[in-house]
Amino acid sequence: MDKSFKSILIAGLVTVFMGSCANSQNVCSYQLDAKKFDTVINKKPVHLFTMKNNNGMEVSITNFGGRIVQIIIPDKNGNKQDVVLGYDNIQQYYDIEKYGGSDFGAAIGRYANRINKGQITIGGKQIQLPQNNFGHCLHGGPNGWQYAIYDGKKENDSTITMSIVSPDGDANFPGKVEAKVTYTLTSTNALDIQYEATTDAETVINMTNHSYFNLNGDPTKNIENCILYVNADCMTPVNRTFMTTGEIVKMAEDDPFNFLKPKAVGKDINADNEQLKFGMGYDHNWCLNTYKDGVGNDKEIAASLWSPITGIRLDVYTNEPGIQVYTGNFLDGTAKGKKGIIYNRRAAICLETQKYPDTPNKPDWPTANLKPGETYKSHCVFAFSVSKGL
Repeated sequence: MDKSFKSILIAGLVTVFMGSCANSQNVCSYQLDAKKFDTVINKKPVHLFTMKNNNGMEVSITNFGGRIVQIIIPDKNGNKQDVVLGYDNIQQYYDIEKYGGSDFGAAIGRYANRINKGQITIGGKQIQLPQNNFGHCLHGGPNGWQYAIYDGKKENDSTITMSIVSPDGDANFPGKVEAKVTYTLTSTNALDIQYEATTDAETVINMTNHSYFNLNGDPTKNIENCILYVNADCMTPVNRTFMTTGEIVKMAEDDPFNFLKPKAVGKDINADNEQLKFGMGYDHNWCLNTYKDGVGNDKEIAASLWSPITGIRLDVYTNEPGIQVYTGNFLDGTAKGKKGIIYNRRAAICLETQKYPDTPNKPDWPTANLKPGETYKSHCVFAFSVSKGL
């Protein structure tokens, strides 16, 4: 975060009610103290919003970055498990200089993932975006929407909306964009996420959710034991700077990146493979088989994850062409999350449904362009259940 933006945050910060956890550690481990998220930043109120269903599932979201802070789901023994990484107070989210920062749970925009050299061309004009990752623009730059204050509203017991207005020239992206993220908790233990956006000038947009999942329910145990399935025959390789090369590569059956047959995340993660060495593990885009002829089938499973410890299963559905699988390779133990747990390398896995990385510079790939009069729509479902495997 640059100093000017940081100063705005600090100047706008009024009071954070720290509160205290409930008396028992057992309650603390399952329940966030909403008062620890009540504050005002840049004259905008920040709160924690929580949805619950009758099955014991809970989802808590803050309008700081539209972030999913906690997902509680009963495991195979009926014990409630928190299956996402995050912090239990608002300070650790916004004070990057002190706490290191993260994208934990964020609604990412304007453009999720990387744009080569931070450059896009719209209407024949080249536009320079912020360069915050190996010379590329990552997740909208250092002041992306993950650090913005959304207008949060709990519509009813099962629906929360997060809205944002991004002015023309925000991080040098063209067009005034009005976007909304709708989170719905269903009676069948699914978190349904709908993204919508409009613009008054041609621009690019690619939104996603950046939750870090640990279905073991214990981030001290890494996710290499979890079983992963990705419904994809192809992936997009990267270079040493994590930028897609423009190739779409079909994976052989024994390719470390092939998860058509479910296998443990850690089975091949340390293989002698150039792509794995570049990413220090998996940090790549898979081209989903659920996307054909320009249309994504959000009724067919795009990816699945299962913990043999808790029996918790996550099925991902989307209408997007790609999914970025990131295995927490850069978590380095500096982040101390909920319950004071230190998040070490591979403490979680991200399953980010989105356009392919650097799509604005790859004209043959499914477009990320949005024009006036059009509505950007993206759909992702995180469906939870308990099973004996994949």
